[in-house]
Amino acid sequence: MLSNLQVFKLIVEKDDPVTLSHFLMKKGFSRRAVNNCKNRGGMMLVNHHRRTSNYHLKEGDVVHFVMGQEKVNPYLKVSRIPIQVVEETDDYIVINKPAGLLSIPSGFHSEDAVINRVLGYFEEKGEDPAYIKPHIVTRLDQDTSGLVLLGKTAIAHDRFNKLGKELFIKKYHAIVHGNFGEGEMTRLIDKPLARVGDTVKRQVDPRGQKALTEYRVVDQVPGASLVELRLLTGRTHQIRVHMQSIGHVLYGDDLYGAEDAFHRQALNCFYLAFPNPFTGEERELRIPDPSDMQDLWRELKANSI
Repeated sequence: MLSNLQVFKLIVEKDDPVTLSHFLMKKGFSRRAVNNCKNRGGMMLVNHHRRTSNYHLKEGDVVHFVMGQEKVNPYLKVSRIPIQVVEETDDYIVINKPAGLLSIPSGFHSEDAVINRVLGYFEEKGEDPAYIKPHIVTRLDQDTSGLVLLGKTAIAHDRFNKLGKELFIKKYHAIVHGNFGEGEMTRLIDKPLARVGDTVKRQVDPRGQKALTEYRVVDQVPGASLVELRLLTGRTHQIRVHMQSIGHVLYGDDLYGAEDAFHRQALNCFYLAFPNPFTGEERELRIPDPSDMQDLWRELKANSI
């Protein structure tokens, strides 16, 4: 069993908090993780001696934090549908999510979402579900494809969340209706967004949450444009509503007024950059756009000749 445990080694420095629990929380572990260590088979060691969370530390102490077991959800189904793994470490996994797949199971799609498929992938590898449980860090809309980052444990998820959203860089490709003028090829869209009543739709609303999107036009054909976008905030449907608001609705996005035949919104998260919270290493990942978007753009270019 010990071979399955995750162990973190930390050195107490001069200005660190005095108690063990506060020291661990400063280092990025949540209160929940500390409590799980105590209640779910983990342990906290100081200089190789087991200690409780209120133990007082001194400079130079060596702390080993042994993660407790994850709480297993007996109702969460495992999916055997394969996933495309882009990068994996002991602490996180990045996958290429296909369009049409939810990130997290819902009442109507309880057996096949990103979480279900990643669970199936871990089970195929022989991972122990008591110690490995995926947690979404960066999610995408159901009909948006692209890179999704998951922590492999609650501790990894907590460490990613403590980094701050501004350290995650997500870039998208979108195919949109219409063309951009000479002075519109790059722009920062600064328009607050709010929910439309009790629906899933969002709209530009001065009373809404701040929303910032950068875009750059990559290519254009008559009546259509390929655009690269970067989210500076992470609001629901942000890219879709921002592009609609400037007269460039995404292909396939019938929720926001598209009337073409493309089967989903033409939006793909092709780039993801983030710091590894365990090593400090900067990670930068890219993937090609999926075949349906590549085919759509080729068709639009061919029809323009």
